[in-house]
Amino acid sequence: ALAKLQQQIDDHLDGHPQLREDVDLLTSIPAVGLKVAQRFVALLQSRPFTSAQQFAAYLGLVPVERQSGTSVQGRVRLSKAGPAHARATLYMAAVTAIRYNPHVKDLYERLLARGKPKMVALGAAMRKLAHICFGVFKNRR
Repeated sequence: ALAKLQQQIDDHLDGHPQLREDVDLLTSIPAVGLKVAQRFVALLQSRPFTSAQQFAAYLGLVPVERQSGTSVQGRVRLSKAGPAHARATLYMAAVTAIRYNPHVKDLYERLLARGKPKMVALGAAMRKLAHICFGVFKNRR
């Protein structure tokens, strides 16, 4: 059933050259595979995002501070608003990107050098990768 569904997605992309071009553009980014590209093309086509920040906020990749009054401060976390399946797909792409994408790798290593926890740095890498994907999709290169 899963293979049949994937075949239907591939057939749909082959029937629409613009969608195939969008997927090819996104897969040209190091660490962005076919599944991430297909999911992001669907998201970027379905909603009128005007900026990379808006796209990252929709995906739930915005840091949210937990603060109550002057004495109680919690750890900063991702907002996790938006589709969890897109975040899960992006998580695995970010894990790959911190090894193979030079822009994301530099950001990740810089945050670790500043003493940030690994998951905080990985969240920032996810956001950076979303920004890169948005930029490539919007600028068509």
